[in-house]
Amino acid sequence: MSFPWQEITWVLLDMDGTLLDKHFDDYFWETLVPDEYARKQGLPLALARDLVFARYQREEGTLNWTDIDFWSRELDLDIPALKEGIRHLIEVHPDTEDFLRFLRQMGKKIALVTNAHYKTLNLKMNHVGLLGYFDEVISSFDLGAPKEEAGFWEVLEEKIGFESQHTLLVDDNADVLASARRYGIKYLLFKAKSSSQAAAEPHPDFPSIASFRELMD
Repeated sequence: MSFPWQEITWVLLDMDGTLLDKHFDDYFWETLVPDEYARKQGLPLALARDLVFARYQREEGTLNWTDIDFWSRELDLDIPALKEGIRHLIEVHPDTEDFLRFLRQMGKKIALVTNAHYKTLNLKMNHVGLLGYFDEVISSFDLGAPKEEAGFWEVLEEKIGFESQHTLLVDDNADVLASARRYGIKYLLFKAKSSSQAAAEPHPDFPSIASFRELMD
């Protein structure tokens, strides 16, 4: 992919599914949490999964969606401890660090922009050791709105001073990309391969990449 890097000042990068392998999160929320909920509540696993997934659905697109303290209360589980227990499954996509070095060599400003709760952010970044590549690390909990809402981008622009016409956002969530597009961010890319355990799925509404290597050719 020929990309107009000369036009880009800021590169905004999502964390889960974009820089990090989403397999960790998929396993955690779809398998481990329902299993633990079933065990603690004494419920059949199928029923526990239905109940837990229904609660997830109610909170999707809100700050609660990634608030692990909220889910600890909601499900009566120690979510941070459960995450800590499988931290060995946290993996960086194989192209991530090369891409971050590539951006650094070009002198781009790099921001990690994530909906992840700061406890999750700290756990993952401490595990993978990528923090040194970023000029800014921003959680939606710092800004008071998820990336799906215009308020996130308004406060982010005030905070780091990006120019919409010279900014690239890479994310594996199309709702986030749509929100950024409405706000006026010009360069948007969908990360089509978010999990090592799933095939790449390009998005019909956004230019898509399976690997960051496509941007380094």
